[in-house]
Amino acid sequence: MADSTFDVVSKVDKQEVANALNQAQKEIAQRYDFKGVGAEIDFSGEKILLKANSEERVKAVLDVFESKLIKRGISLKSLDAGDPFASGKEYRLEASIKEGISQEHAKKITKLIRDEGPKSVKAQIQGDELRVSSKSRDDLQATITLLKGFDEADLQFVNFR
Repeated sequence: MADSTFDVVSKVDKQEVANALNQAQKEIAQRYDFKGVGAEIDFSGEKILLKANSEERVKAVLDVFESKLIKRGISLKSLDAGDPFASGKEYRLEASIKEGISQEHAKKITKLIRDEGPKSVKAQIQGDELRVSSKSRDDLQATITLLKGFDEADLQFVNFR
């Protein structure tokens, strides 16, 4: 009998991120506490740029954006937000959306599978995703349950065969 497999990936729906960004822009434009503080949120290439006239306001803009991401079903583990920094008279904060599993996380996941997973399960790193295989589908399902507790990245499980 052939091995059963599944892939572990970390993908984000770009359209949902764009929708969350648009909703956050609308809310920031309408809210009273953001009037006159120069609060903005923009998408420039791969980076999301948040601006305001104080550090607290920038963090509030980030909070609005995070709430919109959550409502759209995007995990905050995929959002990589830096710290606010001064830029002239305003404060800025750069954020990005992480996609794919980094080599560091992939190594941690394979080590976790080797140490705590069923013995028949094997994991291979394939670019920015992992292929997990075993003869037993039950062992694969136990591995999925184990990986759902991995807190460092937003993981999805696809191509279960």
